[in-house]
Amino acid sequence: MGLQCGIVGLPNVGKSTLFNALSSAKAEAANFPFCTIEPNVGVVTVPDGRLQTLEKLVNPQRVLPTVIEFVDIAGLVKGASKGEGLGNKFLANIREVDAIIHVIRCFDDENIVHVAGGIDPLFDKEVIDTELQLKDLESVEKKAAKHEKIAKSGDAKAKKIMASLTKFKDGLNQGKNARAIEVEEEDLEAVADLHLLTIKPVLYVANVDEKDILEGNQHVEKLRNQVKDENAEVIVLCAALESQIAELEEEEEKLLFLSEYGLEESGLNRLISGAYKLLNLITYFTAGEKEVRAWTIKKGWKAPAAAGVIHSDFEKGFIKAEVIKLPDYELYKSEAACRENGKIAVEGKEYVVQDGDIMHFRFNV
Repeated sequence: MGLQCGIVGLPNVGKSTLFNALSSAKAEAANFPFCTIEPNVGVVTVPDGRLQTLEKLVNPQRVLPTVIEFVDIAGLVKGASKGEGLGNKFLANIREVDAIIHVIRCFDDENIVHVAGGIDPLFDKEVIDTELQLKDLESVEKKAAKHEKIAKSGDAKAKKIMASLTKFKDGLNQGKNARAIEVEEEDLEAVADLHLLTIKPVLYVANVDEKDILEGNQHVEKLRNQVKDENAEVIVLCAALESQIAELEEEEEKLLFLSEYGLEESGLNRLISGAYKLLNLITYFTAGEKEVRAWTIKKGWKAPAAAGVIHSDFEKGFIKAEVIKLPDYELYKSEAACRENGKIAVEGKEYVVQDGDIMHFRFNV
């Protein structure tokens, strides 16, 4: 599952610093068979302490974490929806991502010019929201124009589609993001083919300076209040600090550096984990002497679909899944001991895989 988060932000908000920190954190992902990736894509390992736990217990030849892709989406300025800046390329790039990471400047620095002349996180958010909303409005109106005549002729299906499109059109016209417009399931189906930009889940990154890294500041508070009704999360980090941490080779050095700032984990780790959650993803594990590996699936997937992530044959010929819970594995120390103590559950096609399950699939092709 090649899942992508697009990083957006106005010029000079710290977006590139953050992307570069993420990209240098990707060193661990070197043992993945990726083809050459565009320069604006960073493939990043998803931090997961459970892998270390399993590694100690199983002692495999190799450990493979799961990954997520971050895309640096350049060219967002006021007027991008009309082709200003790298407008059209920007919009094509953002269409393809699954979620949006919106970096907002929440630090004061006289040496770094702000496009609007002063620090105003709400203004920044609005500029980007407006550009994306305008593009979405254009998409909705285009589709409405196609269905209008048919709806007027009394076609029931076209009428329904028009009613759904009108809800989105009205909401977008009021300056709402599509994700904040109250709609039913069938309304969402009516716009599914439009891949609306403001319907994508979003995570806001408040980029602060070092002194505000623990408590935040008034800019962060403003932003938090603003995004409450959007069901969106705000992560506070200092991009300049993150790029310093990302350059450190040893894990111990990183932890020491973090503790000096009173931090338990890096902002990047929180961002990667936050993005993973935002995409509604969970992890299950396979564990054997050859490798311990993390696999990414969508929350709510059943066992056969989860098996299909390893190989399509696993899904086609699925017979059953053997499942061990991590606490049991930790308690009994091995798969054999879990089996002896009745801690391996045998599950069928209807089993919904849980985050952290250790799975073994039986299949027949």
